[in-house]
Amino acid sequence: MRTVTGPTEHVVVVGAGLSGLACALHLLGAGRKVTLVERDAGPGGRAGRLRLGDYLVDTGPTVLTMPHLADEAFAAVGDSLARRVELVPLHPAYRAGFADGTSLDVHTDGDAMEAEVRRFAGPAEAAGYRRLRHWLERLYRAQMRRFIDTNFDSPFQLAHPDLARLAALGGFGRLDGRIGRFLSDDRLRRVFSFQALYAGVAPARALAAYAVIAYMDTVAGVWFPKGGMHALPRAMADAASDAGAELRWSSEVSGLERTAGRVRAVRLASGERIACDAVVLTCELSTAHRLMGRAPVRPVPLRHSPSAVILHAGTDRTWPHLAHHTLSFGAAWERTFDELTRTGTLMSDPSLLITRPTTHDASLAPPGRHLHYVLAPCPNTAVGPSATAWRELGPRYRDSLVAELERRGLDGFADSVQEEALVTPLDWTAQGHAAGTPFSVSHTFAQTGPFRPRNLVRGLDNVVLAGCGTTPGVGVPTVLISGKLAAARITGVPGRTPRTPRTSRPARAAAPRPTTTTAPTTPTAPTSAGAHDPS
Repeated sequence: MRTVTGPTEHVVVVGAGLSGLACALHLLGAGRKVTLVERDAGPGGRAGRLRLGDYLVDTGPTVLTMPHLADEAFAAVGDSLARRVELVPLHPAYRAGFADGTSLDVHTDGDAMEAEVRRFAGPAEAAGYRRLRHWLERLYRAQMRRFIDTNFDSPFQLAHPDLARLAALGGFGRLDGRIGRFLSDDRLRRVFSFQALYAGVAPARALAAYAVIAYMDTVAGVWFPKGGMHALPRAMADAASDAGAELRWSSEVSGLERTAGRVRAVRLASGERIACDAVVLTCELSTAHRLMGRAPVRPVPLRHSPSAVILHAGTDRTWPHLAHHTLSFGAAWERTFDELTRTGTLMSDPSLLITRPTTHDASLAPPGRHLHYVLAPCPNTAVGPSATAWRELGPRYRDSLVAELERRGLDGFADSVQEEALVTPLDWTAQGHAAGTPFSVSHTFAQTGPFRPRNLVRGLDNVVLAGCGTTPGVGVPTVLISGKLAAARITGVPGRTPRTPRTSRPARAAAPRPTTTTAPTTPTAPTSAGAHDPS
């Protein structure tokens, strides 16, 4: 594994999203001095916090999958996720509702899910589900260490027996076709293939290897942190501070001082200069390229994932058929993906994610009130309406979404709203997200694994990238890995045995982040892997 050359004693990490926080914790655990610089008033990045009156809103990811990856970061400094964050397992992980009026509870427990599939679609589909679950587990084992949790220096690293195992599992076929080998019911096939949207690719064109996201969502377990998903970055920031990191909030980076192929200092918009031995940039790729004064040459331009419109609504009522997470599928399927990724038109028959975080934490809303987070995928600004077009389009689309929710059984939704915020590609663009999407660069074959933008920067010996735009990709689990991989580029140590917990300072309870009434920070895709993402 290639690593940063020269001294690395003091590292400046730019950006306190999940990748930057994970990177900081792994660096601290390896004995580095860390200064964490964040333009916002507190941690989180895409996993931000918005206050709407007396409602506390997660602006990005809505659930956590693969919590052991977060625990790895805490363990690097002798801490633990369990000590900092209370996690509630979700049963069911999702509720899927279909245009024909049927619904299915998606359980991550195998026996419970087999029984639910049998009730929903009969014994043959239940048996198919069992085979599918076994395949997803094998797919995950074949991919995780070799192709996801790894630093690539060359495509030749793919030449490994695990590649043959992945091929034998059908990982290089098409996702929808592979899922169809196990399940014939079209509704069930959607439940296990819609996750391709997190990767920015339609199931008909996505590699079957991307079913690893379905493994994270439907097999490995889904959790909700008390206090909302923002409790995770807040706890990570507290752990980093307790481990000795210097945290600099409301500090925007304006430039990098470079000499002889190395960054010598980070300059802040305030005029302050922070000398350093190495830099980790976790910001948007386009921002990182601007700061570095260069962008790598690629044979074809980067393609970005679809975007999303999100309606955050504090309401005076809720609806009993909603679970913590409800996937509301329209009748259309292939047409929907064409609209999102090719024709650039808004979904004519939308599929929606509806999240009700107050299901498991009533403290996020005033007594007797509820929070609803409605995510509607939409084209990014490279293929669909421009950012400025959303200034007029946004309010109209909000009204059509509300009308659609009422048609799907949320009677009286419009009249129930007490507080709300609408987020569109206009807001994502204003926050610096390329192509007006919070979901970054899509996971086409040419933008995956060793072909994705790398985390080492040619021509700058001590700069490393982290975040969803680089390896391994989009989603909460993958950006946590990204931070660990970036730290390993500096320390040369891919992982460390957890050190003894510090006792000199008591752990601090997760404090509420300063709130804002402006447009919220980025949401991740509608899953914990890449959306409830997703980071």
